[in-house]
Amino acid sequence: MSVFTRIDARLGLFALRPLDPDADAPLLHRWVTHPKAAFWLMGDADVAAVAREYRRIAAHPHHDAYLGSWRGRPAFLAERYDPARVELVGLYRPEPGDVGMHFLCAPTDTPAHGFTRAVITTVLAWLFADPATRRVVVEPDVRNHAVHALNAAVGFTVVGEIRKPEKDALLSVVTRDQFRDATEGDPPA
Repeated sequence: MSVFTRIDARLGLFALRPLDPDADAPLLHRWVTHPKAAFWLMGDADVAAVAREYRRIAAHPHHDAYLGSWRGRPAFLAERYDPARVELVGLYRPEPGDVGMHFLCAPTDTPAHGFTRAVITTVLAWLFADPATRRVVVEPDVRNHAVHALNAAVGFTVVGEIRKPEKDALLSVVTRDQFRDATEGDPPA
């Protein structure tokens, strides 16, 4: 059951559905343990550990995980969280309407040009579809230069570096208007 769909003018249908921690664990295990997912910090996890982590997220009142599909096939993972209660507690000054986000594209041998940007655009469009969302907050690893460039392309501005227990992160935020302005030249969705 999809909670959000978006048609990308170049790449077609993207959709999000709630993650099933047990049923989706084998698929997610392949994604989060792939070398391209090194910044996801689950490279040594087994399937049981992946299922446990996503059961923990599913049980948390302020953190959710979603499986994203492209043209009807699983293709990405998205997480939504309340940064004032999860991930960033005490590390930044939250504002009303802040929503935290993580996303991970599935590894592939046949990459589609513009796919990752279409995924982050879909995830942000989903988050901003909720009128209560005023800003999206992210905290990628400071060494993840590819995602910093992608974040900038969709309107994120850097707040500064923060130290988390598992990494040094680059705290960044995007407002609804910044996202719209950064993506208004994109083909209509």
